[in-house]
Amino acid sequence: MSVVAADLLALDRAAQDLLFRAARTANTFTNEPVTDAQVAAIHDLVRYGPTALNGQPLRVLLLRSPQARARLLPHVSSGNRAKTQGAPLTAVLAADIDFHERLPELFPHRPQAKDWLTDRNQRAAQARFNAALQIGYLLVGVRAAGLAAGPMAGFDAAAVGQEFFPDGRHEVLLLLNIGRPGPDAWRDRLPRLPTDQVVWAL
Repeated sequence: MSVVAADLLALDRAAQDLLFRAARTANTFTNEPVTDAQVAAIHDLVRYGPTALNGQPLRVLLLRSPQARARLLPHVSSGNRAKTQGAPLTAVLAADIDFHERLPELFPHRPQAKDWLTDRNQRAAQARFNAALQIGYLLVGVRAAGLAAGPMAGFDAAAVGQEFFPDGRHEVLLLLNIGRPGPDAWRDRLPRLPTDQVVWAL
């Protein structure tokens, strides 16, 4: 990005780099722990990202103990197993299919909103879409905390759901390793599409 273009953004260049240009998907991590206070600070920031009906369907299960990690690892692909075992914190990111139960609290100016989502299939689609939005906010929030994020889709989502959410209320979407980047954490930066191939106007 040119200096002129960067200056059109409200964030200073250091913040732009921290959140986007210099941020990478980490493949290794140090042993430095990710604290509950850091997680709370990240959530306190990203919870303001918009979702439809303010539904906020994302749920985050933190796997800290060796016992919890041992339950996860058999369901993770071989290419992701070592990095998951070595990360100080792994989060299971899931959509709460029954998020609509909280709408009277979260969308109080439309008390009937909960009744718009009685169809489970429709509700599940909305939960997945909005939880995916929230995952995007979460990745940026992890970077804002000075940490590296390692999102992973290489796992058996149904098996992880059965292992950690056997009631069937939550649909697992992604695994997220979080921590300080370790040695050889980064691969080479892959190309990004330029603006003129992504954005157009009518």
